[in-house]
Formats: sequence, C-alpha cells, structure tokens
Amino acid sequence: MSRKYFGTDGIRGPVGQMPITAEFVLKLGWAAGKAFSPEGGGTILIGKDTRNSGYILESALEAGLASAGVNVLLLGPMPTPAVAYLTRAVSAQAGIVISASHNPYSDNGIKFFSSDGEKLPDSMELTIEALLEAPMTTVPSAVLGRAKRLDDAVGRYIEFCKNTVDKNLSLKGLKLVVDCAHGAAYKIAPAVFKELGAEVIAIGCEPDGLNINEGFGATSPDALSAAVVSSQADVGIALDGDADRLIMVDHTGAVVDGDELLLVIARNEQRAGRLKGGVVGTKMSNHGLALTLEAYDIPFVRADVGDRFVLAELNARGWSLGGESSGHILCLDQTTTGDGIVSALQVLQALKADDQSLAMLKSEMTKLPQVMINVRDVDRELIEAEPLKAAVANVEEKLAGTGRVLLRASGTEPLVRVMVEGEVAEQVQGFAEQLAERLRAL
Repeated sequence: MSRKYFGTDGIRGPVGQMPITAEFVLKLGWAAGKAFSPEGGGTILIGKDTRNSGYILESALEAGLASAGVNVLLLGPMPTPAVAYLTRAVSAQAGIVISASHNPYSDNGIKFFSSDGEKLPDSMELTIEALLEAPMTTVPSAVLGRAKRLDDAVGRYIEFCKNTVDKNLSLKGLKLVVDCAHGAAYKIAPAVFKELGAEVIAIGCEPDGLNINEGFGATSPDALSAAVVSSQADVGIALDGDADRLIMVDHTGAVVDGDELLLVIARNEQRAGRLKGGVVGTKMSNHGLALTLEAYDIPFVRADVGDRFVLAELNARGWSLGGESSGHILCLDQTTTGDGIVSALQVLQALKADDQSLAMLKSEMTKLPQVMINVRDVDRELIEAEPLKAAVANVEEKLAGTGRVLLRASGTEPLVRVMVEGEVAEQVQGFAEQLAERLRAL
C-alpha cells in the first residue's frame, strides 16, 4: 500500500496547509494513540523544536492522544534523538517529535519513534493512516488520558550524551564553537561539551520561534566558520533545527561534511577494535569515502538516500556505523537514531585519541569533485522522462567511468537534486548545470 501522509521522515509541510493543520494533527494524535495503545492507557512522549507553530501542534496532539485514552509526557523543546532516548528510558509506548528539521520556520512536521526509540516500520505508519480514515471517537471521561511534564528531561539527556564516550574522556584544552541553529538543542548542546571540560562559545542559541535554521546551523555553516576563525577555536560544531544532523568546521574554517566525519569515526573505531563490520553510506556519498575506507580494509556499501534506508542496511548486516554526507550519522553502538551531539562526541574522542587536529584527520580522505544543484518548482516525476534519461546517459558516456550522475526527488522538500561527481571540477560543474537546465526546460 502507498502512504498518503507519511514521507521519508514523518509528515511534513507548510503550517496551515494540509496536513499540518490543528484539525488534522488532532486526528493524527487520536489515530496514533489507537495504534500504539489499542486498549488505552500507556504513555506517549511529545517533544518539539523551537518553531512558533509547535505550540499549536503540541496542544492538538495532546488532545488527540487524551481522547484515545493515552497519557502524555510533555518534554518541551528537545532534540529529536533525545525523544528517541527518553522514549526508551521511561518505557513509553511511543515518542512524537514536532519538527521540520532543517526546513524554514514556516514548515513543521510530526515524526514518530517506537517504544524501542526507533523509527516506525511501514506497517505501523500504514496502521496510523488507516485509522485516520475512521471516525474519531472519545473514550469515557473516567479513562481520558492526562498530560504532565517530564521535568528532568534535559538533565537525563545530557547525562546520556556524556555516557556515549569513554568515561575518562576530557575535552579540557579544546575551544569549541557550538552552533545550535536557534533550534531544539540550544540549551543542551553547549552544556554537554562544557560539562566534559571544553571551552564553549555558543552561537545560534537565541530562538524566537521564527529564526530556526536562518543563517545558522548545519545547513548554513558560514556563520560557524567565521566564528571559529575569529575566536581561534579548535573545532566548530553545527547542528540543525532538531539536532539529528551534524556538520563540523576545522580550525581553518573549512567545512567538514558527513562523509569526512564518517571516516574520522570509522578509523578511530577501527583502531580501538570497536568497529562492527563496515560503514554504510548512500548513493550521494562521495566516492572518495569509498576509496579511503577500502584502503583501510573497511567495507563500504551504499543505501538509498535517507537515514531510514541507512538504518535498514546497518541492521541487515549487523553493522553499527553509517550516515549521509548531509550529516545524518548513525552510531548504533551508542544510540538508535541519528544524533548530532553524540556524533560530534565520537569525532572529538577521535581527535583526543590521536592528538591531531580535525583538519589533519579529515585529510586522510581525498574527495572527488561533486556538484549538487537543487532544482525547485519542477514535477518530481520528470526524473523518469526519456529526454532527461538520454541527457544523463550522454553525461555518463562523457565521464567514461570516472564519475557518477544521480538525480533524486527529495523526500522532504518539493525539489529534485541533480548530482554529478567526477575527477575534473570544471567538467563536473558544467555537466550538473546542463542537467539542471534540461530538467527545468522539461
């Protein structure tokens, strides 16, 4: 069955338009309550990022869940991975996150975690969608759900993050700039690194409900680069709005993407004898990552784009480390989902173990020139059009086996991504622009 509302990462869209309306989210809360706790009772957690619209959606979800007879624990602003962890920690039936991740404040979304702190299988999403088509009912007043706040949620998650690294790890002597994108981790992330001994300069930590991801965070690292250079910091850490994505900056201000971070973590895990199997990347992962891992006898495989596909591949192989060049990194030996703070700690642990700079550690990998152009306002089905396929085949013929072409419709935004990778930067740029223009023309 095809899904009507769920995309690759929950339900997402512009606030005030279906399905991100108070009316729909009320029904969604009820349907989720019925799906996770058919007989009523039980508890479901709700966390959110810092978007102004979170108040509306939180109230709607709370009312819907209570109508189904399910109790609610409200977490307030909380990173997506924190909701996953706390769902497990308090033995809740599920966790719900109100966030549109790296999207602008005018969007919002709903994401779910199972009782194990993992993303939902397709079968559960289909169950919720089926219930959305049923009439909404309310349980008797005596068994309505109740809501309260989990007051120690922040402290619990901070301790969890600190416990994902060696107990004797000290970040003393490191100066870090931490950019929280005015998002969900604005209180938590600086505290984690400070409590481990680092000197922390916090930026992007003044949310006003409208500025999430605006000019700060993992999708806009220029502010972080400038702050690292001006403050002569050792490392910069950028999270996105819900803190499940990580991009870093070395002491020179150069951006270090998810592929390079995966290599740093994998090499440290290999040297420590902790690496389980190999590394899972995606079709977007730079070929330089594959070549470098191969040189160190670390197996590498590609999954479809999206952390749910990376997770599925890791679970199928019994491996623990994978991720995307965008900065979604999965360290399954530490947690169940992508976690920007936990991933940053694994990188900093590698820096301390090697007594090397991030710039030096990432230099082990030579990235192939890669250009990605986001083409907006086009029909995403056009990637299957024969004229476009012919254009792609023509570019692949000219690359002559020295590069790759990938066209992909985004699962979270209304756009098509055009990616070309090869050995010559100018050639790669030209091919990407040609294909993007061909797509627009269609």
